[in-house]
Amino acid sequence: MYDDHHAVPLLCAGLIGYRAYRMAGPGRRLGNYGFGAAAQVITQVATHQGREVYAFVAPGDDQALRFAREVGAVWAGPSNEPPPVPLESALIFAPVSHLVPEALSRVTPGGIVVCAGIHMSDIPFVPLSVAVGGTDRSVGGQPDACGCRGVSDACRGGPLHTHVHVYPLADANLALSDLRAGRLSGAAVLVP
Repeated sequence: MYDDHHAVPLLCAGLIGYRAYRMAGPGRRLGNYGFGAAAQVITQVATHQGREVYAFVAPGDDQALRFAREVGAVWAGPSNEPPPVPLESALIFAPVSHLVPEALSRVTPGGIVVCAGIHMSDIPFVPLSVAVGGTDRSVGGQPDACGCRGVSDACRGGPLHTHVHVYPLADANLALSDLRAGRLSGAAVLVP
């Protein structure tokens, strides 16, 4: 079904993303902040399950906007702009903590915002007027067995395509540089 290179994003970003996705609850309108390896997988899972995905990318990142739409987002826009409709939940995959109050301001009252990155900078002060609307949750870096089953079930439920850029292990620094600079869409895969 998947060659080794295309399975890798499912076993790392897919597991962490799926765990965050479960924590976000069953809301129909889901926001994804940061559009990389995890978001590409979760967008496909969510749309297959009948949800609308709204993708938020770094302002000016036209490549990420196109990629988000390509894998199923109904809307894609800069992370500092509002979506066309209020969200019921949001996943923050980007390691940029200023997105927490931004996402909280975009969810409906009682909505859920999940910090899903492996690491994140310190979360800034969140005004009570923003924090009252939603709930903030965080996902630890270790996926659980349910996440493995969930991603596996999602893969069987419909076509799930991982977009990868393969680098030899010796080019790990180049892969990191390309990720930081936004020069690739999807997942970077290192091959020894």
